Amino acid sequence: MHIYDDAVFTMACDQFQVIADYLNIDKNDRDRLMMPKRSMAVTLPVHMDDGSTKTFQGYRVQHHLTLGPTKGGTRFSPDLSMGETAALAMWMSWKCALNNLPYGGAKGGVACDPSKLSRNELEAVSRRYMQEMIPFVGPHTDIMGPDMGTNEQVMAWFMDTYSVYQGYCVNEIVTGKPVSVGGTEGRRESTGRGVVYLVERAMDMLKMDPEKSTAIIQGFGNVGSVAALSLGLKTGVKIVGISDHTVALYNPKGIDVKAADQHVQKKGNLRAFDEGDRIDANEMLEMECDVLVPAAVDRVIHEKNASKLKCRILAEGANGPTTPEADLILNKRWDEVFVIPDILCNAGGVIVSYFEWVQGLQSYLWTETEVTDKLFRILEHSFSQVIRRAKADKVSHRTAAMATGVERVMKAKVARGLFP
Repeated sequence: MHIYDDAVFTMACDQFQVIADYLNIDKNDRDRLMMPKRSMAVTLPVHMDDGSTKTFQGYRVQHHLTLGPTKGGTRFSPDLSMGETAALAMWMSWKCALNNLPYGGAKGGVACDPSKLSRNELEAVSRRYMQEMIPFVGPHTDIMGPDMGTNEQVMAWFMDTYSVYQGYCVNEIVTGKPVSVGGTEGRRESTGRGVVYLVERAMDMLKMDPEKSTAIIQGFGNVGSVAALSLGLKTGVKIVGISDHTVALYNPKGIDVKAADQHVQKKGNLRAFDEGDRIDANEMLEMECDVLVPAAVDRVIHEKNASKLKCRILAEGANGPTTPEADLILNKRWDEVFVIPDILCNAGGVIVSYFEWVQGLQSYLWTETEVTDKLFRILEHSFSQVIRRAKADKVSHRTAAMATGVERVMKAKVARGLFP
């Protein structure tokens, strides 16, 4: 038992051990690479609208600082734990290293349900969380960004709280903030755009015609909605299934994703959207399609459904959507299911966050066209590396991607040495 005791952290550690075996990493060096550098748990007392005081639990995990400051999102979720936070921070480390970003991985958040908080309460939770984190974060120590349950507004509150404490504007302390306070054009769409770019590359490799292809998107938040809109309206793929935490919809004739997006903007979710048959959310993952994009939560592809997937491309828009047990099954189906692993597939967000951080540090502005072009260049380089390594070593795409990331962190730690 340890402070990270959680099924998600165990899964992340199991994935790492597979890579460590593949790279023949010495047993003495594995914990140094795997275990987080620093973890914080904070208590957040907040005045609620009804006059009561409610206490929330907040977390922040900084996985390693070997390559530079840590970078990672901030999640507001009812079930958030230290273990889940640590797992997400570890995956972020390999993601940043794979894409040659000068960061270690981090993650943080508050165990709360933002949908049940008023705007004033959400602001109070956000500001209190940042206030408690001020001793441990900074533009050269740990840079926060948005994640599930947070958005541009929460990042603006984070930035303002930190800046008031410092006595001057520090917009580079967070990324994913509004453009009006130093955010970058294209940040909100970056993860979804990255998913679609890599799906298009995979389709090109597999000689698939987008206009004759279908897709199912699990999750209709920031990542899933952008991916659905881009795949459906720009790439020409027919979107036959979409879902969020309230409903799963399937329509073999195609779903109007633009109408679905407008509905969510007005109503907050897909519950009342009626353009499709309501089906079980788990069954939707097993429906026949050419492209399956799990873009919601972790561990949705597991040993019980991995053999039942009927997609040609599995594009992991979420963090950790596939368990190690499912990987063993998918590895045997490599010629049937082309996997784009999460640390590559959803890297668009942290890549553009890096651009935003650089622009903040330099007080410089890039256009959205420049941002998107730079994003695609980095993703292309990483995608090519993963495919080449997978073919050369006859390993899965996940193994190739994670090995590249772990290897870079390991070499940096060896070069820096161990402080006596």
